[in-house]
Amino acid sequence: MPELPEVEVISRGLAKSLVGKTIESVKILNHSSVKMPWHVFSSRVAGKEITSVHRRAKLLIMDLGEDLHVTFHLKMTGRVLAHDGETIPETHTRIVFGLTDGGSIEFHDTRKFGEVRALNNEELQDWNFYRNLGPEPLETSADELVKCVEGRKAQIKGLLLNQSIVAGVGNIYADESLFRSGIHPKAKASDLSKETLKNLFNNLQAVLKQAISENGSSIRDYVDAGGDAGGFQNSFKVYGKKGEACPACGKIFESGTVAGRSSTFCSNCQKMKD
Repeated sequence: MPELPEVEVISRGLAKSLVGKTIESVKILNHSSVKMPWHVFSSRVAGKEITSVHRRAKLLIMDLGEDLHVTFHLKMTGRVLAHDGETIPETHTRIVFGLTDGGSIEFHDTRKFGEVRALNNEELQDWNFYRNLGPEPLETSADELVKCVEGRKAQIKGLLLNQSIVAGVGNIYADESLFRSGIHPKAKASDLSKETLKNLFNNLQAVLKQAISENGSSIRDYVDAGGDAGGFQNSFKVYGKKGEACPACGKIFESGTVAGRSSTFCSNCQKMKD
């Protein structure tokens, strides 16, 4: 699933190429991708100018004026691509937005888990998923993020993955930031000092910024708005490296399940408590 850096890269790319353009038509090729009456979706979107493209957590948002927002929840395999000219829909193309300048925006989704909506301000704020999102890790200080988790008896990785506590972080960047901080993914937040937690969030912010600068991580399906793959997977320290040697101490990385997700870690370098 694309995480914060990947969606941020996509949103920046789309903003450069789409802001100021007008959607002329909407062709829905897979109605289950649209999580509202399809005819309402189409009638709301057609004829509207794209005024901005941005991200909230893992959600890609395309604003059509001040009171209409097309939201893309990419889930496992969703992609949003911008084309200068008309294209022939592929097997996994689910929605095509035709633009008045002859270009198009395409939503691709191999596994059909992605969700697209067109919501006004009130509907957006009333949407449980959106309303319950926690603070943005790149727009919130490490000290404030510490307050979100300190003293909790839950495992620290589970807290990082909880979108109501910290928005946008997924498996990749949780593993990477925990390794760089020397914290075991199963450690309880209540067993970690404020200084250790602050270091974790400083590392999380650094990892997210580095991933954005390297165009995100491409493991299976992710590409940016222009169809290019990311490069941060080449900088992974621990994610997906079960059975390999820890670069810090040489011990073999182990793997386990935390908060329902596979987690890779070094049992020597990453501690359960301070």
